[in-house]
Amino acid sequence: MHNICLASAEDKNEILSLYKTMLYGAADWNEYYPNEETIEFDLSRNALYVMKNSEGEIIAAISVDKDEEVDALPCWDKELAPGAEISRLCVRKDMQNQGIAKTMMRYVFDILRKEGKKSVHILVKTGHEAALASYGKIGFQTVGECNMFGKDFICMEIKL
Repeated sequence: MHNICLASAEDKNEILSLYKTMLYGAADWNEYYPNEETIEFDLSRNALYVMKNSEGEIIAAISVDKDEEVDALPCWDKELAPGAEISRLCVRKDMQNQGIAKTMMRYVFDILRKEGKKSVHILVKTGHEAALASYGKIGFQTVGECNMFGKDFICMEIKL
């Protein structure tokens, strides 16, 4: 049985370790991002959720991000405002392809609906075909492209 909850400060090292297992993959994370400061920023806003297995080990994480530059991109549907951004979705490698990412997203979608959000958007690194396919299956639509942080992204959005 898996349990999803808000991450706590005690989870920080385990989340960082999870992130580090994904370095240099299709998402193009590296030794500088995501980092301890990223986790602390998410924790400070109660915006980082984790899934734990029956042994209490973190097997997945997802953040509700706050980035005004991303929120200001012109591709987001104005009729679906206010929206929220999700980011840093990560599932432990041995637990992938079991629907965990979808479960994490749906959990966060329910929270965001209760907060009055009408949509969720996400930036997906260009070329990250697995993520693009997964988000498409969930119902995300490609609404544009952008270059941020020195990288090219596909902009995807879903109505809640």
